[in-house]
Amino acid sequence: MNAIKEQTSFNVVAIPAEIAEKVRSTAISPQYGHPAGTSVATGYGPCRSCLKTFETGKDERILLTYNPFEGRAELPLPGPIFIHKENCVRYSGDVFPPELRGLPILFEAFSAGGEMLQRVRATDETIELKIEELFALPDAEYIYVRNAEAGCFMALIERG
Repeated sequence: MNAIKEQTSFNVVAIPAEIAEKVRSTAISPQYGHPAGTSVATGYGPCRSCLKTFETGKDERILLTYNPFEGRAELPLPGPIFIHKENCVRYSGDVFPPELRGLPILFEAFSAGGEMLQRVRATDETIELKIEELFALPDAEYIYVRNAEAGCFMALIERG
């Protein structure tokens, strides 16, 4: 009899709502105190709050400095991210966000101490398989989703 392997459950988590709210109200990056700039989207993004792509030439977005390692590792690794200028519904779910599926995706698996264990590219067809493989690593605690073109942080994946 063949055993059916159960797929690893996971949650995709956007940046904390408090960070998005604070930068929208102050135009300052809450983690660093750096000024945050607003402009009309010249690229697809995505927004790191709702995890939807921007409409180029139409959507207004805020560029801010963000450290996804805050509270997870001693070494900070800040970088630029975008969010919608106007409030949007923060994404949190147990499926990979539909609007991210067609983007160039890079997954990075990390240990509890913030050590990168493995980095892999994923396509729309291999997203769940790559998540499964990374969470199968003995010390993997979480996965960062990065834009494989720009290299910037997009979202966090935790075990479900």
